[in-house]
This record gives sequence, structure tokens and C-alpha cells, in this order.
Amino acid sequence: MHFFLRAPLALLAFAALAPVLPAQAQVSTNPPNVPDTQTVGRPVQTAKDPWLYEKSDLVHDDAWKFGRLPNGVRYAVRKNGVPPGQVSVRVRMDVGSLMERDSERGFAHLLEHLSFRGSVHVPDGESKRVWQRLGVTFGSDSNASTTFTATTYKLDLPMASPAGLDESFKILAGMMSGPQITQQILDSERPVVLAEQREQPGPQVRLQDAMLDLMFAGQPLSQREPIGTVDTLVAATPASVQAFHERWYRPERATVIAIGDVDPALLEQMIVKHFSDWKGTGPAVPTPDFGKPVEGTPVAASIVEPALPVLTTMAIVRPWTVDGDTVIFNQKRMIDLVAIRIINRRLETRARSGGTFIAAGADLSDIGRSANITTVQVLPIGDDWEAALRDVRAVIADAQAAPPSQAEIDREVAEIESSMKQRINTAPVEAGAKLADDLAEAVDINETVTTPEFSYAIFKGAVDGKMFTPATVLASSKKVFEGTATRAIVNLHAPDPAITTKVASALEANVAASGKRKLVGNVSFAALPKLGVPGKVASREQILPGTGIEKLAFANGVTLLIRQDPSETGKVYVNVRFGRGLSGLPNKGQTPAWAGDPALVASGIGKYGQEELDALTGRRQIGADFDVDDDAFLLKGQTTKEDLPDQLKLLATKLAAPGWDPNPVLRAKAGILSGYAGLSASPDAVLNRDLERLLHNGDPRWGVPPEATIRETTPESFRKFWEPLLATGPIEVEVFGDMDAEATVKAVAATFGALKPRVASKAPLAPVEFPAHVATPVTLFHKGQPNQAAAVIAWPTGGGTENGGITESRKLEVLAAVFRDRLLDQLRSQAGVSYSPQVASQWPQGLPAGGKIMALGMVPPDKVDFFFELSRKIAADLVAKPIDADELNRALTPLKQQILRMSSGNMFWMRLVEGGTYDPARIAAVETLAADYSRVTPQDVQGLAMKYLRPDRDWTLKVVPEKK
Repeated sequence: MHFFLRAPLALLAFAALAPVLPAQAQVSTNPPNVPDTQTVGRPVQTAKDPWLYEKSDLVHDDAWKFGRLPNGVRYAVRKNGVPPGQVSVRVRMDVGSLMERDSERGFAHLLEHLSFRGSVHVPDGESKRVWQRLGVTFGSDSNASTTFTATTYKLDLPMASPAGLDESFKILAGMMSGPQITQQILDSERPVVLAEQREQPGPQVRLQDAMLDLMFAGQPLSQREPIGTVDTLVAATPASVQAFHERWYRPERATVIAIGDVDPALLEQMIVKHFSDWKGTGPAVPTPDFGKPVEGTPVAASIVEPALPVLTTMAIVRPWTVDGDTVIFNQKRMIDLVAIRIINRRLETRARSGGTFIAAGADLSDIGRSANITTVQVLPIGDDWEAALRDVRAVIADAQAAPPSQAEIDREVAEIESSMKQRINTAPVEAGAKLADDLAEAVDINETVTTPEFSYAIFKGAVDGKMFTPATVLASSKKVFEGTATRAIVNLHAPDPAITTKVASALEANVAASGKRKLVGNVSFAALPKLGVPGKVASREQILPGTGIEKLAFANGVTLLIRQDPSETGKVYVNVRFGRGLSGLPNKGQTPAWAGDPALVASGIGKYGQEELDALTGRRQIGADFDVDDDAFLLKGQTTKEDLPDQLKLLATKLAAPGWDPNPVLRAKAGILSGYAGLSASPDAVLNRDLERLLHNGDPRWGVPPEATIRETTPESFRKFWEPLLATGPIEVEVFGDMDAEATVKAVAATFGALKPRVASKAPLAPVEFPAHVATPVTLFHKGQPNQAAAVIAWPTGGGTENGGITESRKLEVLAAVFRDRLLDQLRSQAGVSYSPQVASQWPQGLPAGGKIMALGMVPPDKVDFFFELSRKIAADLVAKPIDADELNRALTPLKQQILRMSSGNMFWMRLVEGGTYDPARIAAVETLAADYSRVTPQDVQGLAMKYLRPDRDWTLKVVPEKK
């Protein structure tokens, strides 16, 4: 069964450690349509069809219709109206990098690229244009991915007319059966693939390579990264790539998944029409043996990457044995999940309270049909990886030495149950694209899909069968850390000749089981600091006829925007805007503003710290996230109708009685400092650190602060900075979704309406500036690979909502889309210089200035000047003459379709009107939304280009390798 138990392997994508934390959902009575847990399941299917359920006893998800064509193509079709009008298609080919020979490394991924160029049905580059005319956005609606075991082609077709579907399925079928693999196309696309490889972050890639070499030693996966090698890609010929295609692109290796807002019979008809004539070339080749983990290979390794944090990754590898997706298989995995969750919660508790590690977490995954693996990642404080690993192993040893309490188990079980119930509640609004992706992934890992109700029944069967006991969880805590071999790799900042011996010794060292198990006592919302008397509604009015949005004002000055709309079943979005955001921060000197995101919510409420708040909300659908907008600070969460009153109380109390636990600030400091060197390690890292500050003429409110600022931040300075900001400035609350409007007004009155009136800051707003034109590019340096560089060119536009600013910003999006398409064609498809160049228009509604049109590309150092020349050439051409009607259509139609799709969700409407109680222009602009896009003409685009893309106002930046 393919559902929430599976998680991606953390070690294969370096990222900040994110331990498994509680899933949050509403506790309610048992959902309807859940099978009797005593009779759950069905006999194991021995027949070949329905093909997904062979060897499984899980209940079939009858919303899917499964079929198999005579040539072997398997398919699944389904009706789904989320979003309205869209059809999502996934074509999964059972061919990945593990099917490659040594001389073919990277061919599966290369073939993915070539298939999009052209095929027997469309000339080179035409499929992108066809789909653009049908509303498809290249890169997000049409894309593909290649893994160790599969290549999956993805198409989300927003305008799913019968003619559009017919054309799309014809193109997709041709991409599979007959891609154009000519010398000309290969020579054009090979540089794009090499650019994709070149643009990968070097330190992370080297760490990943070392991990694969160690963890999967003796197995093909250790040498089969999908991107391939430069040597094999350069050596590829049309004949060798065609041979790979003929060997593996066969109908019996294809699975076509189609789901959307049309009759499934039409989708089935399209599959039959376009995929039935496909025939394989020559005899079928069996899938190679991916091997099993072997003993006798090294158990320890290290790498020196100063740009990455000191990091330890430990892995326990076992053979991959998924043969049948059965009820008992899933129930046993659920016990393993509970064991892992308990360990992760204990590790997170240790990290929060200070100690030897910033973060640590365990994960259980199936990788590439090659191994089942338990990974443990440890991010130490400072460089003492040995002490951190010892302490983490001690927590694991404790879990293996003594059973958990039933209370610990019950907490995890309750949170899993709540999550599964919420999944049932929201199933009617599950996006078709998500369901298609889930089915494709289930095929990849040899599992199935079933209904949310049956997933819950499997879980309840385990609960009713008393499978979650201290004894069973103790057994799982031992089992998941047993296997063929235990291996570990450490990243260091300086070489250590004895490191391999030290790592091996650390794995073998006896550790005393840490018996420090912190259990949170009884917590309740009633124990939060009290708010005042419920406020009174001072005014209430309908706005924007036909949208259902109301605007209210309370006697204490708090305003409310509310929309009762049940279309997204079980989802309520809450957004609280307060203060002045970036616009109200000082523009001279550094501040502790940077720590707001990682530490403000974690610092607690009243006497409750993060542990207590987790216990308070863990079994419910209540969230608390913090963000900083241009003109407001944000507290937000997604909840349910039942949990909405307490969701509002939590956020209101955060403003009225914030806690100031010092540990989240110290932990945030340690985490950011551990990876700060990485901000110089590649061109994109340097851009992430400095670009926004430079584009705001050096304003310290933007960009990552200097390392010294982070080091100088203390819990005391953090509180001194943030405490007055939490207490001042107007409050606007937005509640949109599946709730009762009258009950929501009462809940807001009892929480935000009960707060004391707040004083608005009278300090003048700091100005926002765009940098002056430069004759030569500003130059920054990175410490990464010598073949990597970045180039940026930007033109200032505007900001704010006055004088038709919002309408202007929407039209600028069309200009940016045209610019983006031209840059993509000329820089990527024709020149092969950059894998994914970007162009964007950014117009801050909450600031009077600071907007820009910006083009950005990752390029080789010797192509930086070419990027600037090409960008300026495109800009000059857009100024010189109007674009033609087809180019406008291919830019505008995907934009309009994105809006139409998003408009079916409540978040879309919330974002349109947020801030509108203080800036009525935002609300008024909703009424012109359709006209602002639909009435754009070629002359409008040219006029905007003439107004903004002026050569005397552009600003340029390049990031090049540091000279050594």
C-alpha cells in the first residue's frame, strides 16, 4: 500500500535535518465507510489483472480502472475534478539508471531529454509550443524525472478538451515509441544535460557520491547516479542511444496513468488509440539483478567538505524484500514507524534542550529496489561529531534496552490515527496530479494504492489487534537497527588521517543507554494565558459580490476577512497579519530579524515551550508558522472547522503572551553557523545570500546577514528586538475555508477581538531603493567548482497599489513570460549554455518601490558575457517591435490557466485580498483580475518593454570562481 509510511531517503539529498515530527490532524469519531477491522482485506490476488494488485490482499481502489493493452502497456484511468478542467497524465517507463551498462551511464536521463525534443509525430521543439497553446507551463506542467529504476513523464493539461487530449496523447505515445535521435538533436541537447550536471552543487554531489559508494558497496546502485558521467555522455552517439532505447523502451515496460475532469472512458479511449500500435524491437531483455547488500566491504568513510556542515550519516542496510503488498506487511511496517517516531521524538527533545547535537533523526526507506535501509543523520554542535554520535546512539540503545511506556506509544498512535482521519476528510479534494504521482510511485516500489478508508481500516486492525504494545515496539526498535551491515560516513572541515578508524570505532563502541526520557505532563488550551473579554463587531459588510468574502472590524481595531466555502473539504486557512513587516524594520545596521523565522514560534507561549505546544497540538490539525512579508508580519496555520477556535486562540495568545525560551535562538544560531560556509560554495549559494540585498541597494533588511551578526545575536537581543514588534501595529485576520462563518466570527471575537487595542507605529518608513545602472557587472566570487558561474540582469519597475499598480504588475507578468520563453529557447535549447534560466517579474504590493524584471542563468564562466549580450538583445527586440499573436498566446494562455486552476482553492482568494482592510486597492483589483490578463495586446507588451527594459537603467551581476 502506498501511503504516508514511505519517506524519501534523506541521505540522497543533502538538506537541513528534519526529524520525523508529529503528524497533526483532528481527532474525531470513526470516519464513515471504514471496513470492519476484524474482516479487513481480501484473499491474496494470484491473477495478473487488475495488474496493480497481483500478490496483494488489499482492497482495490475502485475509483481507478485498470487495464492492459495486447502489446503489454498497462494503464489506469480515473475521474477527478481537482482542479476543474485539468487532466494529469503520467507515463512511467520501467527503465532507470540501474538498467545502464558502464558505457551507458546517464543514457536513461539523456533519453528523457531527447524524448521531449521531438518524435515521429512532432518536429524538434514543437511539443513545447503545442502544449503552451493548450495552457501548459513548461517545467511545471510538463516535465520528467529519471531515477535509479524509472523514467516518468509528466503532463498536467489544464484545457482538457477532446482535441487537446488527442493531440497530447499522440505526442506522448510518439515520445515513447519513436523519439528523434539524430546527430543534430543529440548535439543540441547533450550540452543541456551537461549543463544540468555542471550546475549541481559540487559539495553536495561529492558527499552524495561518497555516501552511495559506502552505503551500497558491492551493488550497482553505488555507481549509477542518474545524471551519468561526462565521459559517457560525451561519447554517446545516435546509434548507442537508439540501442538503449530499443532495449528498454518497450510497451510491456510502460505504465500510462491518466486522471482528470473528463469521463474516464475518454481517457481509456485515448490510451487505446495512441499506445496500441507500439511494438518492441527484438526480444525483451530481462531486468538486471540489482544485487543485495553484502558483508565484508568497508563500514566507515569520510569526506572533507568545508562548505557543508560537519555531519554524520549512519546506515543499516538490509536486502529489499517487498514482494507482495499485504495487510500484515503494512501493519508490521506501522509498528516500525511507531518505533522510529518515538526515537525521533526523544532525539528532538534532546536537541531542543541543548546538548551535543543541533538535530538528529532516523528514517526507514526502500531504495531503488536495492536495499531496505535505516538511516540516522546527526548534525553536531561544532566539530565534535564523536560526542554527538555517541549521544544519539545512546538514545537508540535506550530504545532497544527498555520498552517505551504505553503513554509514548499511545501518543504516536493517536497522531497517526488523526492524520489518517484527516486524509479521509480531505480525500474529496485531493488533486488529481497528486493521485497520479502516488500511483506512479507505488508501481515503482512494488506496492499498491487503496482507499483512505481502507488504509485507516488496516491501521485500526492493528490497534484492535493490540499490535502496538511496549513489547512489540521494543522488538521493532531492535529490528530496524539490525541488518547485513552498519556503515557510517562523516563530513569534516579538515583532513584527519585516522578518521576511518575513528568512525569504525565509534560504530563499535559500547554506549550506555540513556535513560533520560522526558515526558510532557498534562497540557491544555485552558492553561494558556487568559485573553480579555470577547470583543464586539463594530462593522460588517459583504465585499466583492459573488465571492462570499466579508469584511469585519472589531471594537479594538482588529479587522477580519472571512470566506465560508466548503469546496476544499476539511480545510480552513488562517492568516494573521500584524505590524509593518520589512517596511517597518530599520534599513541601517544589522538586527536579529533573521532569527524570527527559526525561533519566534519555537520560543513558546506563556509558560509552554515547544515540547508542551507539540503535546497540545499534536493530535489535532493546528499549526503555527511565522513569516515576514513586505508590509506585515505573518502568523498562519491550516486547521479544521472543529479545531478553528483553538487555532485562533493559539495565534492570538502568541501575540498577547509570547514565551522567550532561549534554546530555540541558540539552536537557530548553531544551525545557521554550521552551514554558513556553504553560502560561498557555489554561484547559486552566493546569490541566495547576497542577491536580494544588492537588488535593494545594500539594504540590510534583505539577504542573509553577515556571520558576525548571527554570532552576536543572543536570546536577550532577540527578545529586545521582537517583543515590541509582536505587541504593536494593526492586526488583520483572514479565515477562509470549510467552516461556519457565524461560529468563526464568535471565535475571532473571543481571541483577537479580546486583545487590547494596539498602537500603530508612527515611525517613518525607510525608503526602498533599486541600485543604479552599472557600466560593468558587479562581481562576486564563489569557492566552488571552477566551471560554474552565475549571471543576473535586472531592470527596475515599481511597487505598491496606487495608480493602477496591481494592473501594471499583472501585465508585467506577461512580458516576463515572453522574455522567459525566448531566453529558454535561445540560451538552453539552441546554445546549450544553461539548464534552467529564469525570468521573473516581482512587484511588491506592500512597498512603494523595489519591483523588478530579472533574468538569471547559471552558465560557464566564459559564457557570462554571452548571457548579458543575449538578454539585452532579447530586451531590445521586445522594445523594437510587437510580438506576434502566437507568441502572446503561448505566454498568456498558461498564465490564465494557472489562475483558473488556482481560483478553485481558498488560498487563491485569501492571497488576493490579504492586507485589503488597510489597503482597499487590493480588494478593488480583484474585480479587474480577468480583464488585466485577457486584454493584454502585443502593443501592451511592447509598451511595457519600452517603459521598463531601458538599457540605461539595467543592473548586472556576475558570480565567478574565486581565483586560486
